[in-house]
Amino acid sequence: MAGQVAAPEVAVLAALIRSAGSAVALTGAGISVPSGIPDFRSPGTGIWENVDPMEVAHIDAFRSDPARFWSFYGRRFASLRDKRPNGAHEALVELERRGLIEAVITQNIDQLHRKAGTEDLIEVHGTIATSSCLVCGAGYELDDVRQRLRADSDGVPRCDCGEALKPDVVLFGELLPEHALRRAQQLVVDADVLLCVGSSLEVYPIAQLPSIALETGASVAIVTKGPTPYDREAAVKLDGDVEAELQALVAAL
Repeated sequence: MAGQVAAPEVAVLAALIRSAGSAVALTGAGISVPSGIPDFRSPGTGIWENVDPMEVAHIDAFRSDPARFWSFYGRRFASLRDKRPNGAHEALVELERRGLIEAVITQNIDQLHRKAGTEDLIEVHGTIATSSCLVCGAGYELDDVRQRLRADSDGVPRCDCGEALKPDVVLFGELLPEHALRRAQQLVVDADVLLCVGSSLEVYPIAQLPSIALETGASVAIVTKGPTPYDREAAVKLDGDVEAELQALVAAL
C-alpha cells in the first residue's frame, strides 16, 4: 500500500467498522489474486481472456460435452490445489475473531476463506470442495473427484452410476443456491456496514447487495482495484493492493 496516500481512507474505514453495530464482508475474485489465482476479466491475465465462458462453464456445456467442460475445470482444479490464503483472507478472519464482522459472503469457489479459518462463510457461488451426480444425487469429496478425473480415459470424473460428476459450483445458466442467497441478503439487511473486497460488483444477483445496504441506510465500503458501479455512493473506497489495505485496516483498529 502507498501508505501516505491510503492512510486517511484506511482511517475512515477503521472508524466505520469500529462504530458499526454489525458489519458484513462481501468478497470477489480480487481477494484471491495475491494468492496467485487470476481473476476473471483483467486484460492479459483474466481466466476468460482466451476462453468463452459460455462454451466451457455453462450448465448446457456440461450437459452436452462433459469432456470439454472437464478439460477446462480439470485444469482449474489443478491450479487451485496448492493455493494458500493470503493476508487479506487472514485479515478478515481476524476481524471476525474480534467480533468486528459478522460473516463473510464470498463469490469465490476456491476454499481460501475456509482454509484461512473464517467461521461464518456464505459461499453464494458454491465450492469446488465437492461434486455431485445430477442423475442419482450422489456426492463426492474433492480428492475423490481428482482421482476419478485421472482414472477416466475421457478425462471426466464419473459417479459410481457411470454419469459425469458436476462440481458443486454455480455455472452460467444456473440459479444461486436459494438458502445462501437468502442468508446473504438478510445479513446485509441487518448490517450497518457492508465491506466489499476484491469485487467488481457487476455480477448479479450478488451485485444487488450494495444496493440493499444503501436502501436500508447502511454504509458501503469498497476495497478493490478498478472502478465499481458503487464508487460514488461508497462511504470510502480504497483501490490499493487488497492484502496491504486490509492488513492496514486491522492495524488501525
